[in-house]
Amino acid sequence: MRIDVVTIFPEYLEPLNVSLVGKARVRGTLDVRVHDLREWTHDRHNTVDDTPYGGGPGMVMKPDVWGEALDAVAASGEGEGAPALVVPTPSGRSFTQELAVELAAKPWLVFAPARYEGIDRRVIDDYATRWEVHEVSIGDYVLAGGEAAVLVITEAVARLLPGVLGNAESHRDDSFAPGAMADLLEGPVYTKPPVWRERGIPEVLLSGHHGRIARWRRDEAFRRTAAHRPDLIERCDPAAFDKHDRALLAELGWEPGPDGRFGRAAGAVEE
Repeated sequence: MRIDVVTIFPEYLEPLNVSLVGKARVRGTLDVRVHDLREWTHDRHNTVDDTPYGGGPGMVMKPDVWGEALDAVAASGEGEGAPALVVPTPSGRSFTQELAVELAAKPWLVFAPARYEGIDRRVIDDYATRWEVHEVSIGDYVLAGGEAAVLVITEAVARLLPGVLGNAESHRDDSFAPGAMADLLEGPVYTKPPVWRERGIPEVLLSGHHGRIARWRRDEAFRRTAAHRPDLIERCDPAAFDKHDRALLAELGWEPGPDGRFGRAAGAVEE
């Protein structure tokens, strides 16, 4: 996969040189190129923003600068087809594991992280006529710029690529990973030593009984999800629950509604 990032703060993207992403770059699994937006300015102050039409606070990033930058990046990939443009923005589609999987299937991503009040809307509208455009939000909050979101999205996407993780099976049991437990958070994990500060580990994990261990992990996933993200259980397809799941949910204070989906029972106390 190729990833290009156009930004006014190239140094912000230095973390892409370390850990799994950095190793993937060294191996050639991931081709990451960071570009300074100011290289496409034509005044002595390297101006990338201006006042907003209609008034209001803040500044807006100029369309002509962004247009030249994105055109140049696209031209550098002649013969590779059009990239998918990813624009981090609080007003975009929520970034989920499902979207990470979708983006991981693209051969080429170009990120356009904004600063100030954002990028002139005409840039997104223009490129949407010939590129696939994804406006993406990593949460219901506002940052000083989109570079932090680029780091989040890139790491989530990169670890899904073949050859990036040391164990190709690692991401299959992640919270939100596609599969039978896609709507549950991952349960607790343990490693050696077996006793630390007088705290042991659940005996079932030492049993060697794979069926019991799998059941315990699923139960713990339900417990954690019910405690921290009850909304995930509420939107789960009840057809994915077995008899044991339903009994555990009842124990945790959940009951099926008229549509079959589970919600907290009346009078249930949150753990």
